[in-house]
Amino acid sequence: MGKKYSAAKAMVEPKMYGMEEALALVRRIHFSKFDESVDLAMRLGVDPKQSDQMVRGSVLLPHGTGKAVRILVFAKGEKEKEAVQSGADYVGVEDFIEKINKGWLDFDVIVATPDLMGTVGKLGKILGPRGLMPNPKTGTVTFEVGKAVREIRQGKVEYRTDKGGIVHVSIGRTSFSTEQLSRNAAAVIESILRAKPATSKGQYVRRVTLSSTMGPSVAVESVGFHEKAA
Repeated sequence: MGKKYSAAKAMVEPKMYGMEEALALVRRIHFSKFDESVDLAMRLGVDPKQSDQMVRGSVLLPHGTGKAVRILVFAKGEKEKEAVQSGADYVGVEDFIEKINKGWLDFDVIVATPDLMGTVGKLGKILGPRGLMPNPKTGTVTFEVGKAVREIRQGKVEYRTDKGGIVHVSIGRTSFSTEQLSRNAAAVIESILRAKPATSKGQYVRRVTLSSTMGPSVAVESVGFHEKAA
């Protein structure tokens, strides 16, 4: 650990912080020169190895992500035109499939029309491990490509549990106000609570932490979350 990280970590008390208090602290102790991302991590009481306990979804952040997103749309015909008009960065099918197979990954989100998923699915080994495969649950497999692109531009983010049952979501930047970050965090948490699998037993929300890209994590009091998820 570097001196700046150690100094930041020393400012974090070994306790559970309220959400706004934690966000204010994360903003105060960030030390890098760039505008760091603020990330929310929730450890859930689910077994991600069980398909019916995978927690996955998307949510529109009230104040956006503060990040420029590169959007690739797989569409043809009128839907291709719709994607272009809505501001997608890349639109097409075969040419981009060929590029991805050759290692091109200069995009952040993929939207695809349902009729092309048979073709896009062949990229599963490349896109799947990176969390880039379009999915109906996150609204990225749809014929409403224009709407999907606009929502992503406005701050729609996807989330899913990793192998450890943890969901990681960026809720903004350290340049955001505490209030903006708090509203974004509330939207994410509410969505994850709604996504609780029916087969999940016991305590759903195990632990909640916040951190900036380079900074130490700050533990957040999550008692209220347990009650809402019950």
